[in-house]
Amino acid sequence: MRVNAYAAPSATEPLVPTTIERRDVGATDVLIEIRYAGICHSDIHTVRGEWGPITYPQVVGHEIVGVVAEVGSEVTKHQVGDRVGVGCLVNSCRECENCRAGMEQYCLNGNVGTYASVDRDGTITQGGYSTHVVVDQDFVLRVPESIPFEKAAPLLCAGITTYSPLAHWKAGPGTRVAVVGMGGLGHMAVKIAHAMGATVTVLSQSLKKRDDGLALGADEYYATSDPDTFAALKNRFDLIVNTVSAPLDMDDYLRLLRLNGTLVIVGAPPEELPVHAFALSGQRRSFAGSGIGGIPETQEMLDFCAEHGIAPETELISADYINEAYERVLGSDVRYRFVIDIATLA
Repeated sequence: MRVNAYAAPSATEPLVPTTIERRDVGATDVLIEIRYAGICHSDIHTVRGEWGPITYPQVVGHEIVGVVAEVGSEVTKHQVGDRVGVGCLVNSCRECENCRAGMEQYCLNGNVGTYASVDRDGTITQGGYSTHVVVDQDFVLRVPESIPFEKAAPLLCAGITTYSPLAHWKAGPGTRVAVVGMGGLGHMAVKIAHAMGATVTVLSQSLKKRDDGLALGADEYYATSDPDTFAALKNRFDLIVNTVSAPLDMDDYLRLLRLNGTLVIVGAPPEELPVHAFALSGQRRSFAGSGIGGIPETQEMLDFCAEHGIAPETELISADYINEAYERVLGSDVRYRFVIDIATLA
């Protein structure tokens, strides 16, 4: 079937309306009528070729929620009319050690991304800036009814990208968590860490979002542009989650960790992030990275957010505003995630 979409024709041109072809619904496939799609900074990095060459035209978008419109003959996990979501993955080998453990994001044979990835039929996957998508049932998530549908999409990337490291490094009562950056990822990290019971501090370049951060669950808020901040917070935190997609002086942030503390990178700047050994060894600190979550953990995150009344702060836009939204994302002029109303593509 051919469906309406918004695609990047090249790395330097604006996104434009187009049509793309979706595969026929196979025995284990689910056809989703997309209602909303979030705009992630990863979308911009990808279409502009900042993470490597891609094939154009390319439709991005891996924060997808919609309604099941059709199911294959062997589908047992979803039915027509269900509220569902699709995140950053649409397939994996399902046979390696990591896949069998429910960590498809770390598939040893390479997973299939929702966009700009080679699908099982050899075609390039096309993402959620479109009216419909066909996905194997095993990679489709259930979206709880209590999560507002127009706000749910960013949970499928921003939500799970921050939930996964917070859960893995056991953020909770008695732990001190710092969140670097107060953007699309950062504001979700604040909400989730607070709901987990951690003491939460935001480290942002300025104090202009301080009121927002405190309202969303932060206990403290500091400006990293203030040279006194790094001295005042030395040896303070058990876990630092860096959500910023720009180069920072990692040594400065590592020195904020307590004994056995961890600094985990979830933002993905294209530049290298050099680290000096003594910034790590002094307090047996760890410098780590974390991707998204696997399918089981992503469902766990959605259920956690439903239980705790967590939803992203969003701005709903029409499809013809995507290019302007990209510029606002790059200028940090969004509080805190753009969501496309896919009805405007129909």
